Amino acid sequence: MNFGKKTSVLLLFLLGIGFGLKAQQDAQYTQYMFNTISVNPAYAGSRGQLSIAALHRSQWVGLDGAPRSQTLNIHSPIRNSKFGYGFSIVNDEIGDGVVQETYFDGVVSYTLDVSREGKLSFGLKLGGNRLNLDFLGLRNFDQETIVQDNIDNRFSPNFGLGMYYHDNRFYAGLSAPNLLETEYFDNSQTDANAPQFLSRERINFYLITGYVFDLNPNVKFKPALLTKVVGGAPLQVDLSANFMFSERFTLGAAYRWDAALSALVGFQISEQFMLGIAYDRETTALGGTQFNDGSFEIFLRFELVRSFNRLVSPRFF
Repeated sequence: MNFGKKTSVLLLFLLGIGFGLKAQQDAQYTQYMFNTISVNPAYAGSRGQLSIAALHRSQWVGLDGAPRSQTLNIHSPIRNSKFGYGFSIVNDEIGDGVVQETYFDGVVSYTLDVSREGKLSFGLKLGGNRLNLDFLGLRNFDQETIVQDNIDNRFSPNFGLGMYYHDNRFYAGLSAPNLLETEYFDNSQTDANAPQFLSRERINFYLITGYVFDLNPNVKFKPALLTKVVGGAPLQVDLSANFMFSERFTLGAAYRWDAALSALVGFQISEQFMLGIAYDRETTALGGTQFNDGSFEIFLRFELVRSFNRLVSPRFF
């Protein structure tokens, strides 16, 4: 067995199906500030126009079986109302198909005008996830892996809540996108001599915030923060700082607490299209291995600009 395969088994354990693991976390994205609806349903419709966004993340490139994630979301305000709606699909894959989990969600939001520029939105998400887990495939990496029936297309319903405030310069949101804790499998009570194997979905709480500063007529500074709290897992904090030039080109850096450093580049190709690229380098021991080339993200957003007359200013988040 080569080092890459051994490492891929370790990755599987780290991401939610490992021995004795108590908490399974949602996937994390470096370009979270452009993918807010994936973690906060109250964001739906907040851009004032129809918005379609797709993101792909390849994590720990070079390691066999390393995680890959894709997201696709669409959301829009409902014209001449305070409601917004949207749909989101998130797909996570680990171990070249050994673990595949897909989330399907519909979201709805309601927005209140709380000041001349400030808006406060409340969001509800309804949906669930489909899980496939191939224990036989996992044994191809490690013959000592526990023997258990495969999980095929198991659907687990879920719902989530969020609130989101924004004006022309500032935003802040608090959310819990999956409030039902689903237990997928647990052998701890059936075979005391076997490795203890537990996978359970835990509630992920998110706090996201940011601000847009005008440094001069052509340069804007956009710091952002995302904090994630999960029971049984370390606190996760992402800090980012982006500079926007002429409202077209964005260049920045980010730091994930005790985990990774990142570089971000964005291009507003036209009024309708935006492209974002991010690269992460882990600051942990894993990041120093010759088999790990870092993590990559690519993001693309399309919007029907001016589709609603109430969009009166550019949106920077």
